Amino acid sequence: MRGADKLLESVGGAPLIARITQAALATGALVTLALPPDRPARLAALGALPVARITVPDPSMGMAASLHAGLRAIPRADPVLLLLADLPEITAADLQLMLAEWRRTSDLILRGTAQDGTPGHPVCFPPWARADLMQLSGDEGARSVIARHRDRLRLVALADRHATTDLDTPEEWQEWRRRTPD
Repeated sequence: MRGADKLLESVGGAPLIARITQAALATGALVTLALPPDRPARLAALGALPVARITVPDPSMGMAASLHAGLRAIPRADPVLLLLADLPEITAADLQLMLAEWRRTSDLILRGTAQDGTPGHPVCFPPWARADLMQLSGDEGARSVIARHRDRLRLVALADRHATTDLDTPEEWQEWRRRTPD
């Protein structure tokens, strides 16, 4: 993003981090955000939203550091709906669908996909997967845990490309805005 913070990009008239947090809150679930200590504008964008805010002690250690910090803040017996904050098309309805599917198949890992079946996010991990998630390191994310337990994986199709739209450059944001009225 050449120095810009994509989580502060405006989506629907709000910073992306606030919009996706509001979508998560609309499900009625408890929401925990793992945030680096050096991004005060992200905290400001969240305002008074009723979420747990966890500081990632060493974000330079990669995505796993954020995941570990968030997991430590959530009761061990709880499932985790892992939602990346940089998915501008995810809606409350998408998250409600994931949670409804989890209630039906609570012992499986559920992974959101685009409507065409392309894997994406969010991903719901049952409590039994926590130990594997805590073993992750660096920037690998949870992909290896999903691969290791593919026999316990169920894909959940979300609308259009909601689960796979991830914009990482100013050009991608510009193209997305051209196609998607705000």
